[in-house]
Amino acid sequence: MKAKAAMVVALGMGVLFLPLLRSQSMSVQVADAALSGTITDASGAGVPNARISANNLDTNQSTTTETDSAGLYSLTNLRPGNYELSISGQGFVTKTVETTLTAGVTVIVNAALAAQEAQPQAPASNLPNAPSSSKTEPSLADLGFTPEQVQGNAKEQALLDKRTHMLKIHQRMGLITAAPLIATLATSINAGGKNTSNTDRTVHMILGASTADLYFITAYFAIRAPRVPGTETRGPIRFHKAMAWIHGPGMILTPILGAMAYSQKNNGEKVHGIAQAHGPVAIVTAGAFGAALLSVSVKF
Repeated sequence: MKAKAAMVVALGMGVLFLPLLRSQSMSVQVADAALSGTITDASGAGVPNARISANNLDTNQSTTTETDSAGLYSLTNLRPGNYELSISGQGFVTKTVETTLTAGVTVIVNAALAAQEAQPQAPASNLPNAPSSSKTEPSLADLGFTPEQVQGNAKEQALLDKRTHMLKIHQRMGLITAAPLIATLATSINAGGKNTSNTDRTVHMILGASTADLYFITAYFAIRAPRVPGTETRGPIRFHKAMAWIHGPGMILTPILGAMAYSQKNNGEKVHGIAQAHGPVAIVTAGAFGAALLSVSVKF
């Protein structure tokens, strides 16, 4: 009877401990895995705050962490299985690594990230012969060029570049020449009056000579600018060139007639002969020169 009772007690104890033993066995079978490593850049330095996302390919569950200041990271309590690691950092190309984690084992996965390449900036639309935005300079259309001519071959393009450059200098010099020309006209009142002094005439002559010198420099850049075959003269430039046939000869005659009038005055004589035409020729010349300037400064 006692033996039978002991047997019953042993059987009961076995039934009580069986679930505990099974639970302990299962706990051993599903032991957690771990993952760690170092994330570096191309030079081998650790990348801080890099993001590591471990995705379990069997369960599609993800675990995420970041590296410390030295580029180290660690992921624990991971379920064993196949994983895909996505490693990214600011300024670096994202890298993907696949690995398999085993229960109770810490797998080391190191990775070196490549720096992202800088995005090239779109070049500014600045053609070498694009029309100038300045209101005081002529555009290519003002200079007599059609859009088709701008797209010429390399030789014609070189001629076009040189011509555009020289004509822009021509116009700037023309604007500069206008200053002494106006001053010369202003001093002509005293230089040609009855009560004039030698000083007034000398100042007027010096200003006139300066105007002539600047004018011929201005004309040089227009005359020497290379011609582009097929270029049509049209619009304001046609009028500009027509005025040149007036102020060009006038700029030659005016100093000659002025020198004659200056000599006659200094000799105590009254201005006479062809020298009397000095004033009218100078006025016509100045008017034609001013109209030529306006033709490329104001569109009409």
